[in-house]
Amino acid sequence: MTFSLLGRCARSGQFGAVATTSGLAIGARVPFLAPGLGGVLTQHRTDPRLGPRGLDLLRSGCDAGQTAAALEASTPDFGWRQIAVIDAAGRTAHRDGARVKPARGAAHGPDCVAIGNILADEGVPAAMVAAFLASPESPLGDRLVAALRAGEAAGGEGRPLLSAALLIVGRESFPYADLRVDRDADPIGVLASLWHDYAPQADDYVLRAVDPMTFSPT
Repeated sequence: MTFSLLGRCARSGQFGAVATTSGLAIGARVPFLAPGLGGVLTQHRTDPRLGPRGLDLLRSGCDAGQTAAALEASTPDFGWRQIAVIDAAGRTAHRDGARVKPARGAAHGPDCVAIGNILADEGVPAAMVAAFLASPESPLGDRLVAALRAGEAAGGEGRPLLSAALLIVGRESFPYADLRVDRDADPIGVLASLWHDYAPQADDYVLRAVDPMTFSPT
């Protein structure tokens, strides 16, 4: 009961992910990213162990397709899992286990991939990719939020949404943004509002960490 997207900004080199579901704490279980490396989504009977394992595979030199194939081959219960991968070059891959419930779907575009399961409409991932690609000049966070909104507008999932998350990594070892909404009647709307408020401060939070002497609050 989840729809999500991985994306890369070719201008900044940032990687990002957005996800939403009718369950709780999606930000702690589904999106996994590493700076300069790429990311993994793991969902449907979610196994969060697949995220770090996928990042390790990318780190070892595997591309997105090789990473997804290795995760599928090495996971005994993969029939219950749905994953997506993006690598440092923006290549993407996904895998659906045989037991992933419909409607399920996936869509790929330049520097992005969207997946979903137990959807109200199998066109949800395609709508998310189209929205992400519509404004390549916009900040990555804006494009990710637009993708999540488009997925909801295309039908979303069959149950009321409760949680949503946005994760972005840049050049540093810590996230550029890690925003989460849990147990809210409008998690996507609240997440969009959080990003709107956080985005103007995001660079300052990085500067505070890496060069506190230079940082000067206004």
